[in-house]
Amino acid sequence: MVSQEHYIPEGEKAILKPMHPTSVEGVDDMIRLGDLSEAGLLRNLLVRHKQSIIYTYIGSVLVAMNPYQMLPIYTADQVHLYHERKLGELPPHIFAIADSCYFNMRRNKRNQCCIISGESGAGKTESTKLILQFLAAVSGQHSWIEQQIIHANPVLEAFGNAKTIRNDNSSRFGKYVEVYFNKEGIIEGAHMEQYLLEKSRVCHQAPHERNYHIFYCMLSGMQSDHKKTLSLGDASQFKYLTEGDCLTCDGRDDADEFGRIRAALKILTFSDRDCWEIFKLLAAILHMGNIDFQSTTMNNMDSCDVLSSNHFSVTAKLLEVQRNSLTHRSFMTNREIVTKPLSSEQATSTRDTFAKAMYGRLFVWMFTKVNSAIHKPQTDEPSYTRKSIGLLDIFGFENFPQNSFEQLCINYANEHLQQFFVRHIFKLEQDEYSKEGISWKRIAFSDNQKTLDLLAIKPLNILALIDEESTFPKGTDATMLNKMNTEHSGNKLYMSFKGNHGMSFGVKHFAGTVYYDCEGFLEKNRDALSMDILGVIQKSSNKLLKLIFEKEMNTNSFRQSLDSLMKALALCQPFFIRCFKPNDKKMPMVFDRNLCMQQLRYSGMLDTIKIRKLGYPIRHTFKDFLQRYRVLLKSVDSICRAMIKDKEDWKIGKNKIFLRDHHDSFLELEREQELYKKALIIQRVMIAHKDRSNFVKKRRAALVLQKNWRGHRDRRLKQGFARLQAKVRSRQLHTEYMRRRAAAITLQTQTRGYLARKDLKRKKDAVILLQTQTRGLLARKTLKRMKTDVKKEAQERIALELQQRLEELLKKNEEAAKSQKKDEEDTVENIFGFLPSAVGGQEGPAPEGFEVRKEREKEKEKEKERERERERENDEFSFSKFASLHFQGSSTHSYIQQRLRQPLLHHEDEGDTLACLTVWWIILRFMGDLPEPKQERVSAIADPIQMNLGQRQARRLSSLPEEQPKPKMQAVQEEEDVLFGERATYDRPMTPLEKLHIIVGYAIVRHDIRDEIYCQILKQLTDNKNHKSTNRGWTLLSICLGIFPPTDRLTKYLQSFIRYGPSEYSSYCAERLQRTLANGERSEPPCWVELQVGKNKKPISVAVGLMDGRSISVTLDSASSSAEVCSAIIQKIKLQDTYGFSLYAAMYEKIWSLGSGSQHVLDAVSMCEQEEKRQGKEEQHAPWRLYFRKEIFTPWHDCSSDQVSTDLIYKQIIHGLKSGDYQSDKEDDYVQLAAKHYYVQHGSESSMETTNKIVRECMSMTLIENKSVAKLVQMVHSAHTQGPYINSTKPAFEVKAEIVQYAQEKWPVYFSRLYEAEIISGPSVPQDQFVVVVNWKGVFFQDVTEAAFMQLSYPEVSGIEMSEEESGRIVCLMTPKGMYELKVVKGKDFVELVNMFISGLKERSQYAVAIQDLKDPTLLSYRRGDVLYIIKDGEYSSEEGWIKARNERTNQTGAISLDAIRILPMLTRPTEETLVNMILLFHTNLWRKSYSCHLVPLSIGLREPKEGGRGKGGAKERLWANSKEPLKQPLLRSLQGNSEICHLASDCFTDILPDYPVKHVRTPIDLTNQIFGPATARVELRDEIYCQIMKQMTNNNHGLSMERGWQLLWLCCGLFPPSQLLLRHAQRFLESRTREPLASTCLQRMQAIIEGRKLPPHQVEVDAIQNNSTQIFHKVHFPNDTSEIFEVTSTMRIKDLCRNIAKDLRLSSSDGYSLFVKTSTKVVSMDSKEYFFDNLRQLTDVVKKGKKVKEATPTIVPYLVLFMRKLWFNVIPGKDITADLAFHFPQELPKYLRGYHNVAKEDMISLAGLLFRIQVETDKSQFVMIPRMLKDLVPADQQRIMTPDDWKKHIINAYNKQAGITVDEAKLQFLKTISQWPTFGCVFFEVKQTSEKSYPSVITLSISKQGVSIINPKTKEVLVMHLFSKITSWSSGNTYFHLTIGNLVQGNTLLCETSVGYRISDLLSSYKDMYLNEIPRVRKSKGINM
Repeated sequence: MVSQEHYIPEGEKAILKPMHPTSVEGVDDMIRLGDLSEAGLLRNLLVRHKQSIIYTYIGSVLVAMNPYQMLPIYTADQVHLYHERKLGELPPHIFAIADSCYFNMRRNKRNQCCIISGESGAGKTESTKLILQFLAAVSGQHSWIEQQIIHANPVLEAFGNAKTIRNDNSSRFGKYVEVYFNKEGIIEGAHMEQYLLEKSRVCHQAPHERNYHIFYCMLSGMQSDHKKTLSLGDASQFKYLTEGDCLTCDGRDDADEFGRIRAALKILTFSDRDCWEIFKLLAAILHMGNIDFQSTTMNNMDSCDVLSSNHFSVTAKLLEVQRNSLTHRSFMTNREIVTKPLSSEQATSTRDTFAKAMYGRLFVWMFTKVNSAIHKPQTDEPSYTRKSIGLLDIFGFENFPQNSFEQLCINYANEHLQQFFVRHIFKLEQDEYSKEGISWKRIAFSDNQKTLDLLAIKPLNILALIDEESTFPKGTDATMLNKMNTEHSGNKLYMSFKGNHGMSFGVKHFAGTVYYDCEGFLEKNRDALSMDILGVIQKSSNKLLKLIFEKEMNTNSFRQSLDSLMKALALCQPFFIRCFKPNDKKMPMVFDRNLCMQQLRYSGMLDTIKIRKLGYPIRHTFKDFLQRYRVLLKSVDSICRAMIKDKEDWKIGKNKIFLRDHHDSFLELEREQELYKKALIIQRVMIAHKDRSNFVKKRRAALVLQKNWRGHRDRRLKQGFARLQAKVRSRQLHTEYMRRRAAAITLQTQTRGYLARKDLKRKKDAVILLQTQTRGLLARKTLKRMKTDVKKEAQERIALELQQRLEELLKKNEEAAKSQKKDEEDTVENIFGFLPSAVGGQEGPAPEGFEVRKEREKEKEKEKERERERERENDEFSFSKFASLHFQGSSTHSYIQQRLRQPLLHHEDEGDTLACLTVWWIILRFMGDLPEPKQERVSAIADPIQMNLGQRQARRLSSLPEEQPKPKMQAVQEEEDVLFGERATYDRPMTPLEKLHIIVGYAIVRHDIRDEIYCQILKQLTDNKNHKSTNRGWTLLSICLGIFPPTDRLTKYLQSFIRYGPSEYSSYCAERLQRTLANGERSEPPCWVELQVGKNKKPISVAVGLMDGRSISVTLDSASSSAEVCSAIIQKIKLQDTYGFSLYAAMYEKIWSLGSGSQHVLDAVSMCEQEEKRQGKEEQHAPWRLYFRKEIFTPWHDCSSDQVSTDLIYKQIIHGLKSGDYQSDKEDDYVQLAAKHYYVQHGSESSMETTNKIVRECMSMTLIENKSVAKLVQMVHSAHTQGPYINSTKPAFEVKAEIVQYAQEKWPVYFSRLYEAEIISGPSVPQDQFVVVVNWKGVFFQDVTEAAFMQLSYPEVSGIEMSEEESGRIVCLMTPKGMYELKVVKGKDFVELVNMFISGLKERSQYAVAIQDLKDPTLLSYRRGDVLYIIKDGEYSSEEGWIKARNERTNQTGAISLDAIRILPMLTRPTEETLVNMILLFHTNLWRKSYSCHLVPLSIGLREPKEGGRGKGGAKERLWANSKEPLKQPLLRSLQGNSEICHLASDCFTDILPDYPVKHVRTPIDLTNQIFGPATARVELRDEIYCQIMKQMTNNNHGLSMERGWQLLWLCCGLFPPSQLLLRHAQRFLESRTREPLASTCLQRMQAIIEGRKLPPHQVEVDAIQNNSTQIFHKVHFPNDTSEIFEVTSTMRIKDLCRNIAKDLRLSSSDGYSLFVKTSTKVVSMDSKEYFFDNLRQLTDVVKKGKKVKEATPTIVPYLVLFMRKLWFNVIPGKDITADLAFHFPQELPKYLRGYHNVAKEDMISLAGLLFRIQVETDKSQFVMIPRMLKDLVPADQQRIMTPDDWKKHIINAYNKQAGITVDEAKLQFLKTISQWPTFGCVFFEVKQTSEKSYPSVITLSISKQGVSIINPKTKEVLVMHLFSKITSWSSGNTYFHLTIGNLVQGNTLLCETSVGYRISDLLSSYKDMYLNEIPRVRKSKGINM
């Protein structure tokens, strides 16, 4: 605008005041203007316009000034700048409004809309496009749908926009774009609505205006051959394009626009055929406009003819019509159709009407087509309603010199939008203040409601009158105007006329008064075609023409669609953008004050500013406000007082809090900062917790390591010190001993010398004295001799006789003493005569040289002994080491002959301590290290061990009933007062067997001293030089090893000791130890037989008698069990039916069963020997015997199955009859059995002699005594001769079987197992202690008189189990009378036997009873109590819970669940009484079980269980227990309201039941898809799936079902976690099942999963768990044709797997690498943020459709997983050799050979030499193969620049120059060479482009770390390189790739045809993400450096 000077009069200067500072510089938000007036607003806009600042805020309302030039404010950087920023935080921008819409939509979960209003030419369309571009950019997916939405604008603009005098790109229609977002904020579709296309522009344009752009673009840009086909030329040739006298538009290239339009049509899925059909119709419209008419007269009526021209024929050809319908019109009268000719004016009008209708219909059809392309179904779960952002771009207010019907409609729409603005800005806001009680002074505003009332609201409004007049056939524009003048003449807003002819009326709009010319109003409103034209269209062959006219257009569609638009806008949160024009000349930097002031006034900006400044547009309910801002403070008032300083800036209403406009952003910023602080606190605490946990774990681990190391060190040191002490003490003792010995010798020497000298002196003195006395005596005697010679001689003779007698007496005494000593030694030798005798000492002379050999052998033995000692000392488990570690005090491991002061090992119990000392004394006596007492001391104290052994083993055999089992073992009761070291009872001579019984008896009674006994024996065997003692010790050790085992602490040391023992004992003892460890300890002391076989160390051979008289010899040892003996006998006699046969022991007339289990045989022998000893006899004379007999029958016993078994039982029965074991009440039974025995033995022969023999064979003596033999013979003979067998040929075997069957039926008690029992609780019984009898008929309770007081058949036993109680193991027996709790001897065997019989009967049973009602057409229907006959034809498997059965009542057959029936353990049909008892019994136990097994309480939200099952009258629903019936409704109460969720939950449960009968076979992956698919898509179903799986695993006794349940739970725990409500219950469920191997793994997986997976399990996961593997492995391939297996967890993300692979391959970093999936059709990069198996399923699953749509199932296509480098940054050859060889070289070589690089000839030769070396290494013989190898050495497009021989010559030369390098060095050199090229690391794509004429049609796109380069593939010249910062957007479709460079308004577009667009898009996204992630790192590093 030209500057003008204004002079102020002197009188007005006084009222002038200085301009407010805000008006000098301008403000971003006009609310902050100090001068709040129209002039101030205008001034602010002017100042900002001069600064090229086109955007200004009024609170949240944006004022946009059209700059009429391109500004650099719409780049991608601006998009990132304004994204996620608060409104007002940055300068005003349309991107800020768009981001606020996006933010509020996601925050408030509410639809948003943006109302863009303004005059024509104000920039509304461009604003709409900018918002769309911004939303597509922040969506961030670069998806094809985003580009389709964006490219819908160019197409719709081409067909709906035109040049007007005010706007070069004026929208001549309105559109509302609704963009849909999923819950992640990603665009997933859009929808567009169009309003009131200005169809009149097709035929008429105002001066200096153009028709729609598409016509000019088509004529300028279409190929010449296509134009020729359509008979098109220039735009000047067509009248429809030249009426406005304007064919071009400044700044617009129609030819280029046509290319963009064609590209956009392709993006919008318009096919070439569609485009051609559109252009045909457009061409037909243009040709139709050139059709002229000539006036004529026909039948005195005006008519016309079509002037001859080719335009008419071309039009008919293009429209594919046959006749002309433009020159006449047909009318429908009451009876007929009347045709009337048209004048030339009428024909012209008809032509134009047809053209406008055709264009309008075509425009609507294109809108529909575009909507079908951009509208996509919702991808989120149905429960989530996706949100949208609506953009309204509608024609602006228009006021031309001549305004028609179109302007009226346009202005009516603008009136609606103005009212919408007024209502939201003024009305609703002020009404809200009043409603909430806010003190508010109402602001006056301009309300256009009255104008709306005049136009369309009140009765007889203008539009209603137009519609009314249009319905009258004779209505005209004049009659319509007259009615409007008459009706509204009194309305101030209505002007009656304007103009010369009076055909106008005026309306005062909010933007000014507009006068409308009424001419053509009715015709435009009717918008109807004649019948003739419609008929022509119906007969046309043009499919598109017929298609667009199929739907009837509604004349009131504009008003209806406008009303629906306003309703839709009312449901959204609105944002307003007011677009302004700075001038009408479309000139930049020109500001027309008057025009802008006019726009400010009618838009109500001043009032808007006032209410925004004074009002409180931000409103929150108290709940929402606190919920969002509670992080700041605790209450609404406190938050506002603390955060907002000015009290007038916020108000509290009745229900809401009111804030100023800018406080919303302020509070959000404060909230984010506070959340950031809190997040930092949480992170700090969590990181500290994590670090502390790691520290505590590491400290705990360090402590464990330290403790163990110190313990190990101390133990080693202690052991070393012990050894050292032992050595030192040994040396000290030895030294002390030698010193003392020397001293003793010296002392002895001196003493002996002294004594000798003293004795010599004494003797000498005595001799002298004797000599003196003798001489004196002799002298006296001589003197007297002469006197008494006779007397002396007599005395001498008497003395001599006395001396002789004395000597004889002394000699006899001495010989007697020697004889007594020898007798004692002979007694010991006789006792241990079985021991090996010592070598040597035999009588007779030794051979010559024997002494020398003997010394040599002794030396060899000593050498071997020393070697063995060295090995023993070096052994890790030597006995000496054990002694040093465990012996207490100063005890050593060596042999001693002293009494122990304390046991070798520590014992807590004092009784154990005393027992150990006693055993030590007995061991010394047994080994001969202590002598036996010479006489027995009489003591009143009995032997406690013998007493206790007798008590605990058995009662006296005489008290045992015949064929009774071994009675209960009595508790050991030791008297502590007799447990002393040496009791008087032991201080007597004892036999070795007695000593053994004492030693072993203590070990049996006291388990804790067993190691002590072994240690005492081993101690006495260590360094024992006494051979006799050693042999006896090894004998004792071998016997103990066969009786009881050592503990684990001593076992290895004992085995080591045995291994180094004497060869004759080593293997023997080792074998006995292994046998004892395998078969268990003995319960009786050793028997005499075991002691006897100790000498030869061979097994015991015994004879076991069979009932047929045979004896089977078997070998035994100390550990032999009855099961082993029975097995040996069974093998020898080839017995097949083995069950029920047992080993029996007998003594005298008593016999009892040893069973066929783990009972030791020699224990029974020991019992017999002890009984024999009690009777005062020798043990070795005990007459015990062993027999092999039938003990018990099975209920299903079949005599025909095994003849050997039947024969044995038969012989047993005959023997029992003879012995009286089997007795009957009837004599006839004996007679009949004898008769059958007669037949078996002698057949049909009949004689009295034979009968007598038979009677004596099978009749007991009691019976014979009661009856005479003759009588019995007569009875048996009669029975035989009169019996049924005498004349038959029945085999003897069958008669034997009959006898066995008779015995089984008649004497079940004789074939039973008996158990002593005591009742603990239950129904009353006659006595507390009784015998439980189990046989084939059932379970019986017997009293002491053998009378059964309760009998239970197996159907009546509903359950039996063993429970652990504090008082011991209790047997729980469930019966119809109740549950009995019994304490049973051998209770485990009892429970196993009964359960085996019941399960065996059920397996063989064919009868079942229904326990509930069921009526289901797909299954077998039944009622409770129905008897069902089980059909075992293999159709169903009982392991899966289903069987096939026939209902005896209905005779129907079908499938039935095992949960709904009770299989009866019976082989015959049950009686009615049995059925009733079974039903009652089952329900009693069922409820007891179901209510005792609830693991999860109802607090998790389970619904209440319902009465009845699937049928009426059934039991109450078991809500938390296994069921075979489908669910009718979910388990969780929260899901019951939604029918769709209920249906999905029920389907999932049916799929969890894989054994439920279905019509189609489903694979495991199908089942997991159907089970987990809905739950991964719907969060609310996840807890339901957990509950369903856990329900099916509760009270489930089917092994296969439980296995599948654990597999499903394992998969579920790796897919998604349970909610917090269910989490602790699920954890408790898993923790309570510690025995399950998958429980701990499931718990770990549940705790590891944080964010749920998106898809069901992959096939690899399902296969892994089906193979019982919790580890999942997947093969990964590498570019160098290698592969490796890596472990992948269910919760592993792809980036983590990449790190693991890089770490495993020892790469320097995983940055830049990625995983790819290769299928048969493509190679796709995997998303690093996704879960591995989720992304793998997305890329490899294809939908395989069945015959029906519902049968579509996903199928996994074959694929490979590749690991390759994706992003080539920081790649320097030689930096990472592994990466160079494994990845860089194999990935770059194919690019080089395909010829993508621009390479010099010298480089090609050098590289070919390197590649040849890589191929052949150093093999020069391959030179001749170079011509054939050129494709692997030289780029494909360069091979012809030389001949093959020249290539060969140059390559050999280069090869020789490179001599001396290895293959790896050659690869590295190759990489270093090509790394210098600018295209190194690029990824190349050959594409076809259709958007840029200056480029070749086929180009090469190369993507590198710098950006995207466009290369000419022929010259390899880089045409252009676009940096990533210049790339605005991109997207890819199935066959297209789109790239936008530059700003969002006028950016350059590159559209390429390619099938790998997805790869280009993914690579661009990866590089851009890399740079975006790298920028913060760089900034952070710079900040740190600073």
